[in-house]
Order: sequence, then structure tokens, then C-alpha cells
Amino acid sequence: MRVAFWLFVGFGLIALPFIVLLGGDFRPPPTSVLWDFSMGCGFAALSLIAMQFALTGRIKLLTNPFGADIVYVFHRLVSWGTVALMLVHFGVLYIFYQPALGELNPLTARWELTSGRVALLCFVALIVTSELRKRLKLDYHWWRVMHVLLAVTGFAAAVAHVLGVGKYSAMQDVRALWLGATLVWVGFILWSRVLRPMRQRANPWRVVSNVAERGGVHTLTLRPEGQALTAWRPGQFAWLSVGHSPWSMKEHPFTISTAPDRGPEISFSIKPLGDDSQRLTQTQPGTIAYVDGPFGTFSIDREGAADGFVMIAGGVGITPVIANLHAMQSRKDARPVILIYANATLEDAPFREELERMARDIDLTVVHVPETPPEDWQGESGRIDEALLRRHLPAATRDWPHMLCGPAPMTDAVIAALLGMGVHARQIDLEVFDLV
Repeated sequence: MRVAFWLFVGFGLIALPFIVLLGGDFRPPPTSVLWDFSMGCGFAALSLIAMQFALTGRIKLLTNPFGADIVYVFHRLVSWGTVALMLVHFGVLYIFYQPALGELNPLTARWELTSGRVALLCFVALIVTSELRKRLKLDYHWWRVMHVLLAVTGFAAAVAHVLGVGKYSAMQDVRALWLGATLVWVGFILWSRVLRPMRQRANPWRVVSNVAERGGVHTLTLRPEGQALTAWRPGQFAWLSVGHSPWSMKEHPFTISTAPDRGPEISFSIKPLGDDSQRLTQTQPGTIAYVDGPFGTFSIDREGAADGFVMIAGGVGITPVIANLHAMQSRKDARPVILIYANATLEDAPFREELERMARDIDLTVVHVPETPPEDWQGESGRIDEALLRRHLPAATRDWPHMLCGPAPMTDAVIAALLGMGVHARQIDLEVFDLV
């Protein structure tokens, strides 16, 4: 019901400008189908731009039904659609109604038309720098700063463009709509950059230990000095900032690798993969930290009726899996779990010994899949494929939840294999490994 509600709200917000335009007392006379189509694309793009701030605002009421990772993926896809609508809006005018564009030179063009072009350039730059961030070797911290600046500038320029052009926004109700949208947008900015950091400031955490694990992973354990996490489920993640103020842009999403049953302390298992994670693995005990969470739906708590679980992890993707296993161990959960765990080598497998200990307490079967096995290795090796899955997943497991977390190439291949084995898509739960 909550999913349906938010989808209805989303479609309603996209349709709202058109409802206001068509339902108003005064409407500009129609010109041509192409012209109206171009204007419609522009209004739809502006609605979607406004929605983007809500999608990335970490509003639990919105993210909980879907999972914050899925919302971020949706945000990226909608961003592409938004820029496409803006390009169509501009392109139709440029090809068929070029006089309406006036001068393209920003030094001589009308300010409201230049404002629209600034908005378009900002959002194209957002797409390019986000999708190619790693190839362009953009530092994560400075990319986040640039992302916020481009988004704020782009939305402000887009609203100024609509209000400045005035053909449609001259209508009182349309002008009220976009001014209202601007106020809501300002509210999201205040929440994410002022009010939420203030709340985090009042609830600091302290790093109490830094333990080196296999594969270069380090587990940071944090103790609350204010309010502990609430409504926390095993397998969820949180945004972590260590050694900086809560207003800093240096925060990263990491899975909480312990279970709520072992709280109030929480742990994050971090592998140095770049983007400031190397610094985080060297954090000294006593360092102050700030946590925003929990988020995510990758949890056994959503599968109370399941007869058992299939869990498939790659590398540091084991962290949400082991959090769920910790919860099962603490609760003495008797349901069987088959864990298929891929790593570059057996020595690189984080928590290998801990998984062995857990298998003594719960019904856990661990299948290690090293890509490069030891010389005397008798188990599986190479990549996880359908043949390997069929060898270890009996027919009775087809109706179990299948929980996947790891690099995208691995999870893509595993999903295709599971579907080929007859596992229904609704039984496959994927934790998105790389949000940004």
C-alpha cells in the first residue's frame, strides 16, 4: 500500500502542472502540436527536477517501502529522463521555432532564455560527471560538492526561466504552483544541509575499535554518545562521517555489519577501494563520528514466513549478509541458510573464520568460491554460474528468498542464472553494491 501510495504521489506531481494549466480560468491560445509538445516536455522536466531533491533527501517515510538503494537507482534513471525531456524541449524550439529562442549569445540574449540554457547545461553536466565520475577520476568529496552546486543552480535557473518567460506562468495559479514548488525545494535543502546535520550534531558517536579483517577489510566499531539507532533491522546501512563535522560532505554509505540484537554499538566493515575509504580504514579509536540511518530493506526481518534463505555474496558484499547471519545466531533461528561466497582467493575472504564459528550455532552451509583456488583446494572455484548454483541449491530452495550482494557483474550473472533455474524474480533481493 505504501509503495502504491508513493507511486501515485509521484505521477500526481508530474501531472500537476498540466492539471493546473488545463483547469485554469485563463489559458494561452494553442499554437501547434509541436509547440505544445515542447512546452509540455519543459514542464514535465521541471516537475521531475523538483522530485529529485526528495528522492535524494534520505526521507525514511519515502525510502522505507522501496529501500534507499533502489530509490537512488531510480533517481539516476529519472535524471536521464529529465535531461532527455529538457533536450527535446530545447531541440524542438531550435529546429522548428528558432526565432522564439532569440539570441543564443548569453551576453546579448534575454536573461530568462539564458537562464533556461544555464539549467540545461547544469543538468547535462550532472549526468556526465555522475556517470563518468570514476573514469574522470573525480574525487568523491569534490564530486558531491559539485553535484549539489550544479543541482541547486540548475533548479533555480529552471524556475527563473519558467517565471521569466511568462507565457504560461503569467497565469496566477501556475505562478503560485512554481513558487510553491520552489519553497518546497528550499525546504528540502534546509532539511538536508542544516536541520539533519544539527540533529546528528546532538547525537555523536565515538570509534571504540578498528579491527583488521581478511582481504584488507577493517571493521570500525562505534559507540553512541547520544541516542542509539532506532528501528534498526539487520542488513541495513547508514551514512558514516568520521573525523569531520556533520555538515561536511565527506560521508559515505556503508552496511552495518552487526545486528540490532548486539546493539547499541554498531560496526562498519570497510574495504579501501578509493573515495576516502583508505583514510577510514586507518581511523584511530577515540575519533568522533556521525551516523545517519538506518536505511535499506536487505533484511531477513522482511521475510518472516520464509522456510530458509539462499545468500550469495562477493567480496566485501558479505557485510549485509553477515549482519543478517548475526541476527539469526543471536535469535537462535533454526531456518537453514546456504551461503555461496565468492572472492579472488580463499585468503581474501573476510570473516572466513567467523562464518565457520557461526555454522556451529545455526544451520549454515558455506560454499566458498575462490577465483584462484589454493593448490590443494577440493571445492568450487572460478566464477558463480548456473551449473555451480544447481550443484548446491536443491529444488526445495527455489521458493526461498535469494539475497544477493556484490559487484554488479557478479550479481547480473547470478540473477540471470537464478531466473534460468526457475527462481521467480520476486524471490530475488539485490542490495545495490555501489550507490554513487
